[in-house]
Amino acid sequence: MMSWQSLLSAHRLGASARPELARSPYHKDHDRIVFSSAFRHLNRKTQVHPFARNDHVHTRLTHSLEVGCVGRTLGQLVGEQLEGRLPGHLNAVDIGAIIQSACLAHDIGNPPFGHAGEFAIREWFLHADRRALLARMTAAEAHDLCNFEGNAQGLRLLTQTEHHPFQGGMRLTFATLGAYIKYPWPARVQTLSAHMPKFGCYQSELTIMRRIAAELGLIECDNDCWSRHPLAYLVEAADDLCYALIDLEDGIEMNILPYDLVEPLFITLLADQAIPPELSQADSTPRRKIAALRGAAFNVLVQAIAATFVQHEQTLLQGQLRGSLLQYAPAHLHAGIEAAKELARTRIFANPRKAQIELGAYATLGTLLDSFIEAALAELEDQAQTFRHRRLLDMLDAHLKTQVHTPYEACLRVLDYVTSLSDHNAMDLAQNLSGRIERAY
Repeated sequence: MMSWQSLLSAHRLGASARPELARSPYHKDHDRIVFSSAFRHLNRKTQVHPFARNDHVHTRLTHSLEVGCVGRTLGQLVGEQLEGRLPGHLNAVDIGAIIQSACLAHDIGNPPFGHAGEFAIREWFLHADRRALLARMTAAEAHDLCNFEGNAQGLRLLTQTEHHPFQGGMRLTFATLGAYIKYPWPARVQTLSAHMPKFGCYQSELTIMRRIAAELGLIECDNDCWSRHPLAYLVEAADDLCYALIDLEDGIEMNILPYDLVEPLFITLLADQAIPPELSQADSTPRRKIAALRGAAFNVLVQAIAATFVQHEQTLLQGQLRGSLLQYAPAHLHAGIEAAKELARTRIFANPRKAQIELGAYATLGTLLDSFIEAALAELEDQAQTFRHRRLLDMLDAHLKTQVHTPYEACLRVLDYVTSLSDHNAMDLAQNLSGRIERAY
């Protein structure tokens, strides 16, 4: 059985405890994430639609902010209902701040071009030309690279590379780190594939993962495999609700989905709740109608998810809840969210315009990895460096100067840089490396 006393630890990774003025330690986590350069880079990273020119369409930044709002509400609702069972120095607002902070960071390790970027990186390492490189690593290290995972890259960024490099990173509280980690285990060694099961930490951060688990009192289910922090289920729920519903809203905005196809799905989620008046107003635009429906649906969903969490508190503390909280919510809500996801899969994710740009992402990231990893390995092996290599290494050093001792570390150094780029930065840099030169800075 896990305990809230340990799970809500305000101790910081890489720093000794200090009195907090005006803010709780968890609100300080929130501010550190918001003021980080990695968080700002989400502004021009793909959520669903790469290079969208419509300002109403979500980026990773706007998505993360909205997930944070939903997560904060979920946390505060749960905190209010668990009053008396939480440590005396904490209140519902603190629980909301922990969830909000973890939500803001939940996509912070994602590469340019969203999930297409993840697959592009995985398949670059899986290519036959990289077999000799992978042979110089342990099997576990090779699996990290061949199944590049934004969640694991995010943990590396939060705990290693951002702000205090390799001295605690952002130095967040253990409670926030625990809520962030959706998959508290490393990659499992098996046949190399771009579709391996998800994981939450690289071999390079496994020692840190063990420390987080020990500090929080997470239950070890298997060797280096722990049960989730209970609050991680609320972070997952906030993300699921946002992308399931808001992807459809973006689909309407991009003229990929008709409003009339989406409206009934949202109304189903409301069940016996009042229909927003905007739907019957003659001057309401589809944008106003869907915004009103989304707000009403979120109100129903967050209340249901919070109640479900409290209902299953003991199972969560025992590390025995299987699946997501949404699966245990009222059946019509679970079915409605699944229907929304299916509509997005069939009508939005398969859209030809989106597919064409995602194919370009493969070429872009391939060019960057070809160039930077060649330079990083040349430096590692003390080879004679060309002018091109030196310029590439200067760019890596400008992002994060670090010593590397193995091919695995050299590849991670490059991934730290490449994954930090926005879609536009990645595209422009790849084009420059391929011969297109800008005329002015």
